[in-house]
Amino acid sequence: MKKEFYRRALPHFQQPGQAYFVTWSLKDTVPKKALKDYSEKLEKLRLQIKSYEVTGATNSHNDIHPPINKKRDSVPDSLRDRPSEPPELSKLKEQYYSLRKKYMKAYDDLLHVQKKPSVDLIQKENLEKMKEALHFWDGKKIENCAYAIMPNHVHWVFGVFEKDENNNPVWLQDILHSVKRFSGNRINKLENRTGPLWQKESFDTTIRDEKHLYAAIKYTLNNPVAAGLVKDWKDWPGCWLPDKWIGDF
Repeated sequence: MKKEFYRRALPHFQQPGQAYFVTWSLKDTVPKKALKDYSEKLEKLRLQIKSYEVTGATNSHNDIHPPINKKRDSVPDSLRDRPSEPPELSKLKEQYYSLRKKYMKAYDDLLHVQKKPSVDLIQKENLEKMKEALHFWDGKKIENCAYAIMPNHVHWVFGVFEKDENNNPVWLQDILHSVKRFSGNRINKLENRTGPLWQKESFDTTIRDEKHLYAAIKYTLNNPVAAGLVKDWKDWPGCWLPDKWIGDF
């Protein structure tokens, strides 16, 4: 079963049992109209892809992304290569993924421009609350793969279980809502502030295969390096990776 919805200008593709690369930022960090052109082009390509599949041009692909296994000890190994598909559909998807990559780069560049955010997520107490939130559902509804908590935004790579312990499907937006609500409330108390902490929109990309997973993790860990904050991601207090994968990155 697929659950598809839209929030603000960006299309979101969601299905239980998948892995995601998600980025979100503090409120007002990125101007609302800054990435409007990218958003409109992405939506146009998404509709073209959906139209191609719905009309029966391919019988073996009902979604833009394949699901992954829910077992928490093998998220990378369970990502499978996509089977062959019509060249026209492959070309549309290639254009879509290429544009999303450019969107992400532009989005990240805007985030790095802000040097002194009103709330610093790397401040010790704030950082502890962020880590607590990101690890809360680990082993229950998700498997954490990597994250990078930056001064004004968060990059997070994780696999979503197909079902939780009560046999209910696990949805990406429910996980994000929980994590953002918890961290927002806790950090607001620490900062003695009120009102929304996070920008309502988040940027999420469904992991397509093992190669994509590796690239997403590498991008996440190298974010503080790319921002000029440290020379090695291991020196950044907001970076995390499972011990079993340290040697690969």
